[in-house]
Amino acid sequence: MSKKREIPVFAHPLIETHCHLDYLEGDMLEAALQAAHAARVERIITIAVSPDNLDKVMALAQQYPQVWGTQGIHPHDANDYSDTVDAQIRVNALHEKILAIGEIGLDYHYDYSDRAKQRDAFERQLQIAIDLALPIVVHTRESDDDMEAILRNFVGQMPKRGVIHSFTSGQALAEYCLGEGFCLGFNGISTFKAADNVREIIAITPVEQILFETDAPYLTPIPYRGHKNEPKYLPFIAEHVALVKNVPLETLLPQVWKNSVDLFFAGA
Repeated sequence: MSKKREIPVFAHPLIETHCHLDYLEGDMLEAALQAAHAARVERIITIAVSPDNLDKVMALAQQYPQVWGTQGIHPHDANDYSDTVDAQIRVNALHEKILAIGEIGLDYHYDYSDRAKQRDAFERQLQIAIDLALPIVVHTRESDDDMEAILRNFVGQMPKRGVIHSFTSGQALAEYCLGEGFCLGFNGISTFKAADNVREIIAITPVEQILFETDAPYLTPIPYRGHKNEPKYLPFIAEHVALVKNVPLETLLPQVWKNSVDLFFAGA
């Protein structure tokens, strides 16, 4: 494992665009929020994934001034999508602290839900985003062709785009999404030794379409890989993206802050 070093603190603040705070409880949550603040992570978006955490995400967003949330059902839980869940997302998403519809999409790697049900849940939630004029937070894994096909069917109706989070897909999907105005979210995977494919996508992504995320408590970046991930590690991801892009941090950080604000907070 790489030698540990202190978390860098930059002059410019950061926005954590994708994590799962509801997986932390009690003192762990409070400590994580304090540590994020110390690392100048000033805004945090915690992401909904399943019917049983829609209200938990809402509660966290309402409890903490530096936390916002999303509403959506992950493809892993698409088998549980229903008219009742659809209605709950629509109602909750009207709250001022809810910024997007997500985490939605397709996952053909694990296939925890039937693929036809994944596609149906994804399409229904894309319609919610269209109806409410909200951006989307998209999960896609080993589903590039179907992902692009579905987005092509909906993108012309979308008042706002969104982010393809934790981007690990192929260059063709990256180029399509970037061409349609989506952002790509990069996290600790970009620091992993075997992730040359992700670094290749970072290299071709315009700085105006990059977002930073941790996906905490998963995908902890080097040099803390093996530890539970937290938003406080976001500076390591920013550092690494700057290195791959060969862009000074003092240039990259204000731009990625602007990208995050423009996508999620413009109307907040």
